[in-house]
Amino acid sequence: MSWTKPVVDVARPARMLGAAAAALALVWAGAAQAEVSRASDAGFALSYAVTAPAAPETAYRALARIDRWWSPAHTYSGDATALSLRPAAGGCFCERWPGGTVEHARVVAAVPGQTLRLAGGFGPLQQMGVSAALTFALEETPEGVRIAATYEVVGRPDQNLAALAPIVDRVLGEQMGRLERYLRTGRAG
Repeated sequence: MSWTKPVVDVARPARMLGAAAAALALVWAGAAQAEVSRASDAGFALSYAVTAPAAPETAYRALARIDRWWSPAHTYSGDATALSLRPAAGGCFCERWPGGTVEHARVVAAVPGQTLRLAGGFGPLQQMGVSAALTFALEETPEGVRIAATYEVVGRPDQNLAALAPIVDRVLGEQMGRLERYLRTGRAG
């Protein structure tokens, strides 16, 4: 049996994170409130909040339509329509394209209209073997829905995860801004 080089460059997202960090700072206009709440060599915690004129149940369904709001620049295939998210325990946040598949995260908690939690390290974090959880908490407000998201990442101290925190923060901040635009306008871009 011989090994053949994969059609898709799986290191692409890691290179894109560094190269795109400056561009993302310009693209993400601060629609989402964001914060690096904790950062050390062994891990970090990121927090975001957006508010949109939608019911919590509508926003929850929109979370599952990840192919409509996630940036194609942060996929392995370069095509957001290759993404899917099944919002049920054991469900997959996956990407499928001709020649490959990736499981970005696994759904570990799903309470429609209230909570969606995914376990998995995104981009270069996946190959680092970190433990990571992204939680979306939805709350009804007079303005519609408030979505508070937290991303907790834990790894080994020698991984210098504090250096990655600002880059991951910008990438996820962009996604939260796109989610808010999608909820407000039906379009993420």
